[in-house]
Amino acid sequence: MSAAKNIDGKKIRVKQTLFTWSNLISLSRVFIAFPIVYLHYTNGQQVTWIIGLLVLYGMISDYLDGYVARKMNEISEWGKVLDPIADKISASILFLYTVYIGFVPLWFLIVELARDVIILGGSTYIKFARGKVAMAVMSGKWSVNALAGYWMAAFFLPEFQAVQNFFMGIALVLMFLSFIDYFHRFKLIRDGLEYN
Repeated sequence: MSAAKNIDGKKIRVKQTLFTWSNLISLSRVFIAFPIVYLHYTNGQQVTWIIGLLVLYGMISDYLDGYVARKMNEISEWGKVLDPIADKISASILFLYTVYIGFVPLWFLIVELARDVIILGGSTYIKFARGKVAMAVMSGKWSVNALAGYWMAAFFLPEFQAVQNFFMGIALVLMFLSFIDYFHRFKLIRDGLEYN
């Protein structure tokens, strides 16, 4: 099929390998959420330099896994699953904790989880209908970054409500726009358009 008919713009060779450096980086992101929560809770909800380093690693690893995958030609079916799942699991743990301690409203978490469940349902449908996982869209990455920005504002600056509201607004807008983007992509792939 020609490149023009590929939803990703061009055909990319996708491997079936599980154990790649990029996949290990993605997977590591899941495990940093637990020590962040534990250290923050046991330290009287005070931020320490170790917590700061763990959050920084989480941010860097979210870009590093994709960079390594492209640079080392390691784009894989597993990576297309692990990267967004790692984002969702770590974000869910961190948001659940901040809801629990009263830094983030419960309704926001419900909106975020509902959106993620619907997108996951669409991805699962595509996987079973077409035999492979669709790659994430760039607007999805923007949405993840906006969520991270809001979470950091709530976590590191709990006394600055105006700053939190600003980042919450950006996160909600980008979550909505990326949801529309995913829905449009889902329809095109379901209707037979080729994808990587």
